[in-house]
Amino acid sequence: MAEDTPADPRAARSGVAWSGLDGTRVLDLSRLLPGPFATMLLADLGADVVKVEDPSGGDPLRAFGADRFAASNRNKRSIALDLRTADGRDTFLRLAARADAVVESFRPGVLDRIGIGYQRLRAANPRIVLCSLTGYGQDGPYSGRPGHDLNFLGLSGFFALPPGVHGAATRPGVRAADLIGAMYAALSLAAAVTGARRTGTGQHLDISLHDAATAWAGGPALAAPGDASGTGAPGGGALVMGDNDVFTTADGRRLSFATFEDKFWIAFRTALGPAFPALDTAAFDRRADRTARRREVHEILTGTFAARDLAWWDRVLTGLDLPWAPVVSTPDELLGDPHVAARGLVHAAGGRPQIRFPTRFGAGLATFRRPAPALGEHTAEILAELHPRES
Repeated sequence: MAEDTPADPRAARSGVAWSGLDGTRVLDLSRLLPGPFATMLLADLGADVVKVEDPSGGDPLRAFGADRFAASNRNKRSIALDLRTADGRDTFLRLAARADAVVESFRPGVLDRIGIGYQRLRAANPRIVLCSLTGYGQDGPYSGRPGHDLNFLGLSGFFALPPGVHGAATRPGVRAADLIGAMYAALSLAAAVTGARRTGTGQHLDISLHDAATAWAGGPALAAPGDASGTGAPGGGALVMGDNDVFTTADGRRLSFATFEDKFWIAFRTALGPAFPALDTAAFDRRADRTARRREVHEILTGTFAARDLAWWDRVLTGLDLPWAPVVSTPDELLGDPHVAARGLVHAAGGRPQIRFPTRFGAGLATFRRPAPALGEHTAEILAELHPRES
């Protein structure tokens, strides 16, 4: 199947035939972003993800608009079940008996209190994998706390890593901790379900968004605290470089510039030194010297890039084969980027632009097989599967 060619609707339920996730059933109790994004990754790759939602309103993300909801819930089916009732719980457990995994994002102990915790699920299906995706995990002094992406990042060491010479990091525009945790969840589920099929025994996955963010940010924060001298001065540290930053051009546009390797810096200053005297020196030709004098290098580059518009820098930097890129600031710039178009990265799925699953598989992958479901859209269909007709 060609990349993102619409699949035959009759084959939508079977997922992706070549995938190891084809035939995998995941019951998704999670809400908002982390859990639904994790299960969408699995659904994109062929798993049958059944979104189990409260009939009174479903996933709260629905209230944020169709586009937001669609961006993390494509290729899923939705069943409306009231888990506060005995009938709802009984139906859920019957579904779990035929499933491979359950994903939930409640605070620790909630599933046990309503009667569908791991031990109950395991009794219904010994090879079930329960993935609990929470803010701080199932134990520890913070496990019962509420939290959101910014809190998890704050505790992870993320803000201890200065992004540039001017000091402390500020919050990112994307929900970084949520998405990092979601990716760990999807990877862990794929591994655990495969193992359960081989051994016949499932397990409980305890995934903390804070743990996941710390795995990304905490390592660098521990390895390079403060500046090179150990004083902890803002804008210090071996990872902060004056020539690895975002700069503003004469027309107010921005570009990213990253001459990490000496060869790129030397090519840059050799070509432009005659026009920009501040660059006409060999004093910064070594990476160690550019890092030690990062503020001076940054000031030189700030003045240099401010002297010409983005179109001029595009021609020059591209011609010199240097590591640079324009900074995309609007949806139109992203959609209009020729490389994004050539890679087929964005599709108008259901009239709404969405990013395809970013891996290109040689065997093909139709990312947009099924639009995000309406609340309870597949309830009758899924319940009917509990009572297949006799052949």
